Amino acid sequence: MKLFPKIKPFKKHYISVDKVHTLYVEEVGNPEGIPVIFLHGGPGAGISPIYRRFFNPKKYHLILFDQRGAGKSKPYGCIKKNTTMLLIEDIKKITIELNISKFVLYGGSWGSTLALLYAQKYPETVFSLVLRGIFLCRKKDIDWFYQFGASELLPMEWEEFTSLLSKTDKKNILNAFYKKIHKSNENRSKSYCLAWANWEGVCSTIEKSNIVRKSFKDCSISLAKIETHYFKNECFIKENQILNNINNIKNIKCYIVHGKYDIVCPLNQAHDLNKVYKKSILYPINNAGHSLLEAGITRQILKIFSKPKNLIS
Repeated sequence: MKLFPKIKPFKKHYISVDKVHTLYVEEVGNPEGIPVIFLHGGPGAGISPIYRRFFNPKKYHLILFDQRGAGKSKPYGCIKKNTTMLLIEDIKKITIELNISKFVLYGGSWGSTLALLYAQKYPETVFSLVLRGIFLCRKKDIDWFYQFGASELLPMEWEEFTSLLSKTDKKNILNAFYKKIHKSNENRSKSYCLAWANWEGVCSTIEKSNIVRKSFKDCSISLAKIETHYFKNECFIKENQILNNINNIKNIKCYIVHGKYDIVCPLNQAHDLNKVYKKSILYPINNAGHSLLEAGITRQILKIFSKPKNLIS
């Protein structure tokens, strides 16, 4: 299966969600089609034109938006009034603004976190969930990627990532990067942002992908500022919150697509979710890591969305 042709939004919005933040929102495809809300990763990564091409423009009314501080949303890279619960309420505000009462929710990586949390709070608004690269935001999930775990699989890339840190800093890499990014001058902060984003970029695909790496470089400032802010604050949720509240979404169908060799968010996170979420179907993808743009993951997402009736029945 191939991506759909390039397409432009039929409508763009800037929606003010509070006194600080204004969100960039796109509507793509058929305004009379099945509504799909697309939740990007990071937090802080933003949306990309290629995301529009996963959805049949005749069948779906696709809504994509840049979360607080990301992409074209304003102010860029801002962590003030930027928390998980506020992002959840932003989804609600956008759907009210666009007069959409029920929809399919797609989220990848951090977007999967947000999709699950939103659905647990507002289950009556969600037809189904399509999730990729599950991130449960537990302490062990964050430590795996930023302290010990992924470091053992890509030791040379890990050395490059941590080369800007002192021996003392390396005892708590997340805290060290948080301080360097948020409390250094602009030039020094930028170099730490690039290192932070590059680490995630090199870990996101099995085969080297210049397209994926460039996408991380392009959003490095917002990604690093917002991710460090969220991860230092344990993503503003309780430990195991998603798994503990799974009963809230017990009647919502869920499709989970996860690369078998995902270094950023290992497959155990999808497995843990699938075990407790009886309405979920897990598709472990061979020869794939974390990125939506890896062939096997792309194929499975396209396949799921090729059957729109299944998503709303």
